[in-house]
Amino acid sequence: MTNNCCVTILVDNTSNRPTLLAEHGWAVWIEYQDHKILFDTGQSGIIQNNAEILNIDLSQTQAIVLSHGHYDHTGGLMRVLDNSHQTDLYLHPDATKSKYSAHPDKPIRNIAMPAFTKINLTQHPNIANLVWTKKPTAIIPGITVTGPIPRNSDFEDVGGSFFQDSDATKPDPITDDQSLFLETNQGLVVVLGCAHAGVVNTLDHIAQLTSKKEFHTIIGGMHLGNASPQRIDQTIQAFRRYNIQQIIPAHCTGTNAAAKLYQAFPDKCITASVGATLEFETTPTTAKTE
Repeated sequence: MTNNCCVTILVDNTSNRPTLLAEHGWAVWIEYQDHKILFDTGQSGIIQNNAEILNIDLSQTQAIVLSHGHYDHTGGLMRVLDNSHQTDLYLHPDATKSKYSAHPDKPIRNIAMPAFTKINLTQHPNIANLVWTKKPTAIIPGITVTGPIPRNSDFEDVGGSFFQDSDATKPDPITDDQSLFLETNQGLVVVLGCAHAGVVNTLDHIAQLTSKKEFHTIIGGMHLGNASPQRIDQTIQAFRRYNIQQIIPAHCTGTNAAAKLYQAFPDKCITASVGATLEFETTPTTAKTE
C-alpha cells in the first residue's frame, strides 16, 4: 500500500488463531510503501505456513534483516531464501559465531544459527547482496538497522546464560544484537528482536541517531524474563520519558515483565501474537546514519 506501512507478526511464541502456528521464535513482515522487508525468520519452517494463511508472499521479500544469530531468529532463513527471488540480507558479522546457553539445572545447549544456514550465507543463489551491519545502515529511506548497540545504561544487566564455547567458560556479549526502526507520520516505530543489548540502550541509541526524543511504537522481545524489579522499574521510567504510545511486548519479554508493563501502561500496552498487524502512515525520509 503506497504511502502506508504495515507491520505483521509472522512468528511468535503465541497464536490466537488455530490455523496460525506458534513457536519459541520471532519474525515480522514489514510492508513500507512499495518495499517488503522481513525481520528475523523464526525457529523453523512455520513462517511459510503462517505467511500463506495471511496472504503474504515471501517470494517478494526484497530485504531480510537478522536481529542476531540465535536459532529462534535464524532457523527459518533457508526456507525463506529457497522460496525467494533475489533479496538482500543484513546481519552483523558476529551473528555467525558459535553460541551456547548454559543453565545450572539444564545441559549446555547449542543455540547458534544452524550450521547449514551459515554455510549457505555466502553462496545461496537468492542472496543478491550480503550486508554486514557493523554500523547503522539504511535499508531504504525511512527504515534503518541500528547495527551494534552501545551498552551505556547503568541498570540493564545484559549478561546472562550465554556463552561462545561449548564448555560455557567464555561469556557471549551478543555484540550482533541489533534492531530496526521505521519513520512514520505518527513517529518512530522500533522493531526489536530480543534486545539483548538492553531495550533502553536500544532506544537511547536510536534517539541519538535520529535526534528524536519520543517513540510512537516499540514491538518485539525485550529480554526481561530474569530482570530485577529495579531494572523493570527503570525500564518503565525510560518508556515514560520517551512518551511511547504503543508498547507491544512479545517473544522473550517475560511474563512478569509484561505484566508490569501492562500495569504501568494500561492504555498503551497491546496484546499481540501471530497474525497481528499494525498500520501506520508514512512519508519518505532518510534517517541519520552517521
